[in-house]
Amino acid sequence: MRKTFHISLSSHNEVMFRNEADLIRGFNCLALAILETDSRLLADGFTTTHLHHLAQSDAPDEVMRRYRLAFTRYFNARHKRSGRLAEKFCFKLPVEGFHHTMAALNYVNRQGLHHGLAATPFGYPYCSANAYFSKQLGKDRPVALLPDSQRYKYLPHGNKIPASYRMDTSGLLLREDVLDVALVESYYITPRNYLYQMNRLGDEMLLKEQRDEESESPLITLELIEQGTPDFDIGQLLQNGKGRFDPTLISDLELCALIDETCLPKYCHGVSIYETSLTQREFLYDLIRRNLWKARHKRTYEAQLRRCLCL
Repeated sequence: MRKTFHISLSSHNEVMFRNEADLIRGFNCLALAILETDSRLLADGFTTTHLHHLAQSDAPDEVMRRYRLAFTRYFNARHKRSGRLAEKFCFKLPVEGFHHTMAALNYVNRQGLHHGLAATPFGYPYCSANAYFSKQLGKDRPVALLPDSQRYKYLPHGNKIPASYRMDTSGLLLREDVLDVALVESYYITPRNYLYQMNRLGDEMLLKEQRDEESESPLITLELIEQGTPDFDIGQLLQNGKGRFDPTLISDLELCALIDETCLPKYCHGVSIYETSLTQREFLYDLIRRNLWKARHKRTYEAQLRRCLCL
């Protein structure tokens, strides 16, 4: 019998996803791992440094083993890197009970908001927030699909996906096909309640609802869900959860694009960041730190710059 798990995998010393193509392949690898283990994906949230997902599975460790193997092979080949990607162990939390599951769904879908990457959960594209009640919320629009003959470019070698799994022209498997949307919508019941939950802060009522139900799961809180993730600052996460988005802070994706598409070709002859020397990376660190605001009216901070430069 499948049980529900929240699973998180983090990387502290480097980013796991340097660009949108990496994020697309990351989700596709997770979708295949879910499919191959006969599991059900309920929600997902990807950031450059970590990923969260909530799934029903009787083999959660196998899901992550397959995901990590497929994505690491892709990432290492694309970026000319070697070795294990991300921390050795993932964070796995069994989730039991209606309100506990609801809280976990909320936190996973609010990834972009909590990490200051968007002003609302729906403004962050690399999570499942927009997959539920899409028709009722006006998000059910036609999608340009990739021809079947081209889909192999965006999947691990030798893997096949069901015909029911559509892929858009960017190479992304549609979350609406991969997720168990009907099951998640049955938790929220109505689109209006879903909107309420997406805007709900971690209040005492949320904790009381969990305390009142019979469950062996610990209370699902933002602090528990995000423990061990890079740049963990519960105060800042809570402030971000109120929609206090700062457009002057450069995102990891923007910073990696600046490094990979501008700095490396200009100063390091176009090689991958993993092919540069420590001296070259330290040079880029000083260069970007001095000139970023002047060039792009954006700011960065030390930990972010170091992980994007693999220092």
